[in-house]
Amino acid sequence: MRSTLVSQFGDPRQVIALVDAERLPPGPGEVEIALCLAAINPSDLIPVTGAYSARTSLPFVPGFEGVGTVSRVGAGVTTLKPGDRVIPIGASGLWQQYLLRPADWCFLVPDDIDDRQAAVSYVNPLTALRLIEALRAHFGSLAGRRIGVTAAGSAIGGMLMKLISGEGAEPVGIVRSERSAVRLAAETAGEIVVADEGNIPSPLDFDAILDAVGGPFAGDLIGQTLQPGAAFIQYGALSGVPVPIPAIQARADVRFSFLWLRTWVHAAGRPSIEAAFAASFAGLRSGLFSSRIAQTYPLSRLDEALAHQADPKRDGKLLLDTRC
Repeated sequence: MRSTLVSQFGDPRQVIALVDAERLPPGPGEVEIALCLAAINPSDLIPVTGAYSARTSLPFVPGFEGVGTVSRVGAGVTTLKPGDRVIPIGASGLWQQYLLRPADWCFLVPDDIDDRQAAVSYVNPLTALRLIEALRAHFGSLAGRRIGVTAAGSAIGGMLMKLISGEGAEPVGIVRSERSAVRLAAETAGEIVVADEGNIPSPLDFDAILDAVGGPFAGDLIGQTLQPGAAFIQYGALSGVPVPIPAIQARADVRFSFLWLRTWVHAAGRPSIEAAFAASFAGLRSGLFSSRIAQTYPLSRLDEALAHQADPKRDGKLLLDTRC
């Protein structure tokens, strides 16, 4: 079967190889999934660089998000059958034609959710839902709160803007270019500001920030915009650089936390994850969690897909068709 493989850390465009891999039968409690579409997310590529090398074992197959159909079941599996459409989670490995995964880590897709929607129903929607829950845990009610969202022009940034508005709070989308600001303003309610490291408009004040960037820019926001008693929740590091420790230490009046979806998934239990997927599917139906798909590439053209992913002018998410 066609697969991808990372045998050393480095630039994803250089170290992710296309390989022929052995197709193994499912063991007890496992199912084999014939994958059809997989998403390309920053969370897929960051481990490839070695940023999480302490908890990433080589070699590995990338890809945390996608959808496929059960093709074979192992001994003892009674909850799934061949032909069931599922979203497999819990580990990477979706950038290949066939995947073995414990049946307990596969979640059924409703018939009215198409493959393209299902392929992006996990990472961004569930992360967005968890971030709103984290804000509720900190503030109780979000009504009247002013909440900044960095990288607001991203798919998850747009989702967060809508969710925050739905809570009666005031979302403020933070983007790095006027082009992103114009597009975001046309798609979602809320204030939009253009800001970057060393260039933060004044006055700009927040009760909370949901940050996907990290680095010195996050440090500037912490020092210049957060009100006493605020919350700063980081859920990504698109800059590839940690939030400066001095910026955190200087704000003892701010609650800092990091949300990593995988940590929640492995601790939540299946009923909670099923409930989260139900909310994700409902959001897909309503348009709340809709994601713009820029292009779908055959897995055999992974090099083109990765080049497109790195293009700063990319407008939407990229999918891999793992069947070709």
